[in-house]
Amino acid sequence: MRRVVITGMGMVTPVGTGVEYAWENIKAGKSGVRTVDIFDASDLASQIAGVPVYGTEPGQYNPDTVVDPREQRRMDKVIVYGMVAAAEAVKDAGLEEYTGDKDRIGVSIGGGIGGLNTIYESCVELHTNGPRSISPFFIPKSIINMAAGYVSIKYGFRGPNISIVTACASGAHSIGEGARLIQHGDADIMICGGTEGAVGKIGMAGFSSMKALSTRNDDPAGASRPWDKTRDGFIIAEGAGVLVLEEYEHAKARGAKIYAEVAGYGMSGDAHHITAPAEGGEGGMRAMAAALKDAGIKPEEVNYVNAHGTSTGLGDIGELTAVKTLFKDAPDICMSSTKSMTGHLLGAAGAVEAIFSVLTIRDGIVPPTINLKEPEDLVGDFNLVPNQAQKKEVNVAISNSFGFGGTNASIVIKKI
Repeated sequence: MRRVVITGMGMVTPVGTGVEYAWENIKAGKSGVRTVDIFDASDLASQIAGVPVYGTEPGQYNPDTVVDPREQRRMDKVIVYGMVAAAEAVKDAGLEEYTGDKDRIGVSIGGGIGGLNTIYESCVELHTNGPRSISPFFIPKSIINMAAGYVSIKYGFRGPNISIVTACASGAHSIGEGARLIQHGDADIMICGGTEGAVGKIGMAGFSSMKALSTRNDDPAGASRPWDKTRDGFIIAEGAGVLVLEEYEHAKARGAKIYAEVAGYGMSGDAHHITAPAEGGEGGMRAMAAALKDAGIKPEEVNYVNAHGTSTGLGDIGELTAVKTLFKDAPDICMSSTKSMTGHLLGAAGAVEAIFSVLTIRDGIVPPTINLKEPEDLVGDFNLVPNQAQKKEVNVAISNSFGFGGTNASIVIKKI
């Protein structure tokens, strides 16, 4: 089987735009959650979110450097986020001036919801002013696969072009499926990841109605608190993460920088409930076990799990139960949730967290779970990296993503 390695990475997140900027804040335990100010959220139960900070300073989000402002008017922000993250990843991988066969480079960028704000605004326009008022760009501006489409068009990548929609597992599934396309010879390079732009009135109202979001409005930075007894829901967030995956020999032949190897990929379905995980996190455990089997790695060889860890009652307990069960013989395993700092980027989360897992391996620093002050009794002496990053050699990491409808994805990333 052809080996798959990571040769480029890019991201847009609430803790920073650009991989290294975001990573510095993650290592420092800084939260990107803030009071919503991009629209009037005063009548919503939850009024806090993780949103990239716009600006021209290093680490701030400035899409004009990648996408012409006139073109941005034809795109929902979910597309622009994906393009900005992809531009960083492509540059990082040294593919901007690539002269090889672009039929062998594909794109796999998914998302959970798509252009939700564009759909909402267009519905209001239709109701108010009738069908003639709807922009001819409405459909291509809002459908999920256009992030992958625009990236393909921008760089001339003519290989497989797909967009996976599996709720909060979309980014992880996009990476896993992209890796398999390389393994099976359909491409030599895949631009993979997830993007999400659902912070808006309709998105937050919908999740608030489900009682899914934290209402700790007076303490935005302290609101996302995975595994803490006082947690009260997740923090909606938006942004994008994109990785360049490449066949190992191909990467070596062109002298590419290699970060790590995508060693395994596993999936499962809970077949249980539309939002709640299966009892004991059984579905997530099967996804992790499948990823390990695919990688040919034993549970006791895993050093770190980047958890789905959303800060919800059932989800946190289910995942912790699954990890403690599957890795009961792992001598020094630890797990943390970077969502405690970024919030939950929905369909982009899996890709962003896969990047953080790669950087954990690269730097030997495990990111913290912040706001963990009163751990659930189940935690016991299990190391959830509370509140401060820890130095640790990590050779094998797992990144988990679980979505509504009971869809689960796990990625095994290995030092190379």
